[in-house]
Amino acid sequence: MTKVLLINPNKWGRGITHIWIASHTGLLKKNNIKVELFDCTFYDQWSLNEIKFQSENKMYKKSDYDQSIKFSSKNIYEGLQSKIDSYKPDVIFWSSISSHIHAEGEYVNIQNGYDLIRKVKTNAIKITGGLQATANPKLILNKMNKIDYLIGGESELVLLEVCKKIANNEDISSSKGLSYVRDGLFIKNENQNIIENLDIISPYDYDIFDDQVFLRPYNGNVIKAVDYELSRGCIYSCNYCVETIIQNYYSFKTVSKTSGAIGNFKNYLRSKSAKTIFEELEYLNKKKNIKMIRCQDTNFLTNKREILEDLSKLIDKSNLDIFMYIETRPEGINDKSIELLKKLKIDGVGLGVELSDEKFRNDYLNRFADQEKTINAFKLLKKNNIKRTAYNIIGLPNQDEKSILDTIEFNRVLDPDNITVAFYSPYYGTRSHYDSVQLGNFDDYEEDVDSALRSKSKNKELSVEILEKYKRNFVSLVRSE
Repeated sequence: MTKVLLINPNKWGRGITHIWIASHTGLLKKNNIKVELFDCTFYDQWSLNEIKFQSENKMYKKSDYDQSIKFSSKNIYEGLQSKIDSYKPDVIFWSSISSHIHAEGEYVNIQNGYDLIRKVKTNAIKITGGLQATANPKLILNKMNKIDYLIGGESELVLLEVCKKIANNEDISSSKGLSYVRDGLFIKNENQNIIENLDIISPYDYDIFDDQVFLRPYNGNVIKAVDYELSRGCIYSCNYCVETIIQNYYSFKTVSKTSGAIGNFKNYLRSKSAKTIFEELEYLNKKKNIKMIRCQDTNFLTNKREILEDLSKLIDKSNLDIFMYIETRPEGINDKSIELLKKLKIDGVGLGVELSDEKFRNDYLNRFADQEKTINAFKLLKKNNIKRTAYNIIGLPNQDEKSILDTIEFNRVLDPDNITVAFYSPYYGTRSHYDSVQLGNFDDYEEDVDSALRSKSKNKELSVEILEKYKRNFVSLVRSE
């Protein structure tokens, strides 16, 4: 039996049930492959206190979260080595793609995991994937030369095939989706097909996580929650978004010049069935006492309406004690969708504002979001008692300080229940990354980027010091009279 060790290299110091861990674990276990997890989250030597940082910025409401969890003072490298020595895995895997692409540090998982792996001794095959591996595998293998194989795109079925080949003593190097180096020569195999039906990799396995990983601060309370996906894919191709990396990998490269939507998007947006979703939610609520479902779908309301309607009926007939938090675009909010959100027990909605200037969004970000529709969406959600979070970005290429001040004013107009502001991160392979390098704002490849915690901008006019000032005071400035 092939044994796989998954590593969660999360550095945020709070529980995150990375969706890729649950999806890979469920599929591998279903095929009689043994899986264990080494979770880095609660090692105080490793993790930063993201909750404290965001609470001090007033983006999160203060809670008793720090009193609800326990950190380990043990050496993380010794802990990982001990785990490897006792478990003796055939494969070590630590980064992948899911719908969890735009938050919680998924972009840097490959870097953080590699920092651990390169310091331990093991005979295991070191395989990883994720956004950076998909954007430029040759670059990553050059920078992280202790990696044996990279998987581009979605990796669940590829990793399963590799594990089966290992069990049968077969050569794994011909598997689609793999990239590797042999005798100094970079080799990239043919891309694997996109996973058209997420039911084939379901049910996802959340049993692999320790109990305290489920604890989550939410509006001042500490509740049990999971990160979850109904679907994968976004029909839009915004220049700054890592979704474009996956779109390019699977050859969805045609983009409308007036809407920013990709061509043939129906084949890119994929979902679980309503039955599968409900069964997973039922298990999470009944067996694991999960209260909040934090949906990480890139744009929740572009899911097939019949699937959402069928799911709402199943939830309505049940006695599930849950609520959901989703993310979607403002233009999808209307009277009809509001009624659907209510039936689905949606407690809060995150909406991408990014910045206030509609022309800037159109010209530089390829994001076509009508200003009035955004304002009306926030009003309509408030009228129907659904919490609203505004997502903002500072430090984008071609943005100036006036743009930040205007965005603060626009947030005053929107009057959201919660406000977050992220540092722009130059995600390798995106159009905005290219633009930012051409402007001299960032190096071609930046280590350790994190939109929540730090900026690495070299823009002298919008310096790191200025960006940190607005990150620290953004919410206070919006709320000030």
